Amino acid sequence: MEFAPMPPQPGKLATPEALDRFDAIFWLATKVTAESLRGVERLAMVARWGVGYDMIDVDALTAADVALAITPNGVRRPVAEAILTFIFALLKNLFAQDRLVRSGGWRGNLDRLGRNLTSITLGSVGCGNIARELFRLARPLGFARLIASDPYVRDEDVAGLGVELVELDTLLRESDFVTINTFLNKDTRGLIGDRELRLMKPSAYLINTARGPIVDHAALVSALRERRIAGAGIDVFPVEPPRPDDPLLSLDNVIVTPHALAWTEEIMQDNGREACQAVLALARGEISGAIVNREVLARPGFQRKIERYRGLQ
Repeated sequence: MEFAPMPPQPGKLATPEALDRFDAIFWLATKVTAESLRGVERLAMVARWGVGYDMIDVDALTAADVALAITPNGVRRPVAEAILTFIFALLKNLFAQDRLVRSGGWRGNLDRLGRNLTSITLGSVGCGNIARELFRLARPLGFARLIASDPYVRDEDVAGLGVELVELDTLLRESDFVTINTFLNKDTRGLIGDRELRLMKPSAYLINTARGPIVDHAALVSALRERRIAGAGIDVFPVEPPRPDDPLLSLDNVIVTPHALAWTEEIMQDNGREACQAVLALARGEISGAIVNREVLARPGFQRKIERYRGLQ
């Protein structure tokens, strides 16, 4: 098996000339469009480092007989821990207390107290892989209530987690922490806008470690600036990195991180291993791992590629 670096791609948009050099590609942050795949015949798999694939035209991959593999096992725990990090920092007023001491103040100067987890309702927009890991970690900590909204999940799917499934509006009204744990697609883009933010409690917090465009950025800035919600923990932005003059960066009731709060030594190792395992299975003429576009597996063009790899063993 041979490997080589992907040539630099103009504007981080994959070109057919680059893609057709490889049987499989280990991928992080380059766009793949229908135009990228025009005339591409050799490529059989895109192995995505991570789980988000909003930069990849999945239908175009399928039409080109290319499988898309993601790494849910490597991502699950680090992202869940990142969400809990935001929760503790916001709930305990951590950064405000740090600034207070650095400016010469002390506890008598605090403008508000923190709260205990036992009084907190934790809500998740989406109840897939990451959200369920979050709930597994959160349950023994003693949260008052765990709720989620996901039209694709049934009560029996989360029966062992102590999670109550509710409608989105109910989740927004009743959660003390609203966490975003869903994919970015045409249905979720702008899912949380001005209307939804107005449903949240004035004492509630929004946490987004998923994708920036799921939340209307301007509406979030307004809600935070006007103190209609208590604060936010934001790891993702609609444009990354954000512009220096992004108004969110000037607010004192938001914690921002560079889409890297979940980037641990373990996520680097485990995502890399999981993506490589999918590629190595392909090289053996096998299918392994989390394939997003599973319909491609039955396509004659993809089957011919698999048979070719089997013949090389």
